Amino acid sequence: MGWVAAGDYEVALDGGKVVCRNAAGRRLKSVPGRIADDPAVVGLRQLVEWLERHERQCLGDVERWMVRSLPVPLAVIERVWADPAWQAVLRDLVVSDADGGAAGFLRDAAPGRGLGLVDLDGDTVRVSPALVRVPHPVLVDDLEELREFAVELGVEQRARQLFREVWYRPAGLDPDGSSVDDYAGGVFKEQRFLHGRAAQLGYRVRGGHAVCPVLEDGRLVEARIWVGDYDGYLDAETGPLAWADASGRTLRLGQVGPVAWSEGMRMAAALYAGRDIEEEERAA
Repeated sequence: MGWVAAGDYEVALDGGKVVCRNAAGRRLKSVPGRIADDPAVVGLRQLVEWLERHERQCLGDVERWMVRSLPVPLAVIERVWADPAWQAVLRDLVVSDADGGAAGFLRDAAPGRGLGLVDLDGDTVRVSPALVRVPHPVLVDDLEELREFAVELGVEQRARQLFREVWYRPAGLDPDGSSVDDYAGGVFKEQRFLHGRAAQLGYRVRGGHAVCPVLEDGRLVEARIWVGDYDGYLDAETGPLAWADASGRTLRLGQVGPVAWSEGMRMAAALYAGRDIEEEERAA
């Protein structure tokens, strides 16, 4: 954008920051304090804050599409592509049609022209599926090969689709079991530290559980880990991981889908990683 007058100076946005130059056109290292409250400066700083919120919202929306396996109308992708914030999040995602065909890295979108993809053979193609799917990586076939191909292409995904941590349900797992203890027993000096880590990672705490809802095959499943709901200054530890349906009924492990399994294990591992190692070593 162009320069805007602010007292004896001019201000503008550059790389998401408010910059300033004097009457001679020399760019300054910072915005002088005397114009900090100028309407032009205040307006630009508010715009920066709005753009940052917008970027976070775009990223959050795309991650929800992926985690919840939500197909998106082609028209939506075509229309938001012109927005730099949306384009930065969508570009280089692996997308497919609603049936899982015509997969490729998203490189372009335009109304009336559909999507421009780099397919898995390295060719550029255009497709126009009615619905576009951003598959969760646990559902992507040949994930390791795709990751290698992405590195060759220089792909950088804001939504971390291909390089998102994934967990697959072990083949020998008891399908009638009700919980997983792989990441249980992570000790925290104070319960508020455990709750704070859950919040920092983007998980809600409800009824003493850190929860991660996943919509899979049209069914809402919630991964749950006990983190306590008592005095925040007492010690605490992570509990076992379980999954429940929309009514709150605990599911058997054999009833948990691959996305809900992966996302639940991802939450459990991330919470466990913040445990107090020194306390754990003393206990051992």
